[in-house]
Amino acid sequence: MDENTKDTRRKFLNNGWKLGLASIVGGAALTHLKEGFAFETKGPTGEKMELMDVDGNIIEVDPMDMEEVDLEQVTHNVRRGIPGRKFTMVVDLAKCQNALACQRSCNKHHFVTGDNAWLKVYKMQETEDTAPYWMPTMCMHCDQPACVTVCPVDATFKREDGLVLIDNDRCVGCRFCMAACPYSTRVFNWSEPNQEFEMNMDMVEEMHSPEHAGMPSIKGTVDKCDFCPHQAEKGELPHCVTACPNGVFYFGDKYEDTVTNGNETVRLSKLLEENAGYRLFEDLGTEPSVYYLPPKDRLPFEEGLENFNEFQSVEKPETP
Repeated sequence: MDENTKDTRRKFLNNGWKLGLASIVGGAALTHLKEGFAFETKGPTGEKMELMDVDGNIIEVDPMDMEEVDLEQVTHNVRRGIPGRKFTMVVDLAKCQNALACQRSCNKHHFVTGDNAWLKVYKMQETEDTAPYWMPTMCMHCDQPACVTVCPVDATFKREDGLVLIDNDRCVGCRFCMAACPYSTRVFNWSEPNQEFEMNMDMVEEMHSPEHAGMPSIKGTVDKCDFCPHQAEKGELPHCVTACPNGVFYFGDKYEDTVTNGNETVRLSKLLEENAGYRLFEDLGTEPSVYYLPPKDRLPFEEGLENFNEFQSVEKPETP
């Protein structure tokens, strides 16, 4: 990635010095320095306030140089999400054969080229007396997300439609969210993407949006599964759902009580009730939006072993 592209992606709000979130301000209001440091009616107070900029540096500014910014206006409602929707996912463990088509599709459409994919498939077995099975894991998009509460710069946020997203232009790489997440689904970008790509005009226009999945990762920031909000905007399913050859993933709207894997559409409540659906670590109070169906009537486990690699979740290019 050339330096001009990186510089463009790291711009914050508009021209001049623009700050992230004030350490003592939260919730509905963000702050930034007034354009050109011009005072409109009052002079400096002589007091100093500590703020963190987008690069993680602590700087001191005069409170009179601050003004409130409407968060929805700045982000163009990206943080609000799609009104009247509540997205949810169901994973049928009995169907998973570790084909990894879901992982490859996710990696491709999100430019995931580092050491850790956003979607991982684990080999699971409760005891020696039970049959093993494959278990896909992704961000749980919790209704009470611990990651959101610990983020010091408001980079991680939860939308009204249930999606928990990351604004990489705000992320300063502190990794507090990774420590707080009980599901260990977040990854840190230690380096720039290692594959070549060509930027088109659509990518340039959307590069500041946390919803857009057509841009590679930013070094020094955190990433995770995003439930493909760019697909939801078009009324389409996430890439993992459409890529899976076995119908493992169901995606839909909890308010409509309907989910689909692309081949069949079913009632969410009926699917969970008839198959004893459950959520991971429900006792923690995080209220995940991802449900699992137990691996009953399990398919032959050996069929997925040829694709299993415990320590690699992103395919690496072969070196000569």
